[in-house]
Amino acid sequence: MHDIAIDHVSFIVADTERALGFYRDLLGLPVDPGRPDLGYPGAWLAVGSQQIHLLELPNPDPLHGRPAHGGRDRHTAFRVADVAALAARLEAANVTLSRSKSGRAAFFCRDPDGNALEFVGA
Repeated sequence: MHDIAIDHVSFIVADTERALGFYRDLLGLPVDPGRPDLGYPGAWLAVGSQQIHLLELPNPDPLHGRPAHGGRDRHTAFRVADVAALAARLEAANVTLSRSKSGRAAFFCRDPDGNALEFVGA
């Protein structure tokens, strides 16, 4: 079936403002002001025609003991125009990166709440 597409992904965060410092300020994703009051803090961010939903809720997952390389953990992958430029920007902000083991122009990192992210060259 080919009529399925990803609408959004959700990440649990401990502090919405801290998470926005990463997603909005460092990655440059715009905040969608249309998020309704859901009874808990959070934010919606635009990623192309999809979204990331930040949910400030208690995290049921362990924060410690996760694989050091995000490619060996559940992760969300994003296509970016300039992998090297984004990697340099994240490294300048002291974000730890691990390069893809496949040899592709790609790298993995974690957001401030330990969510694994992959960035792949377009």
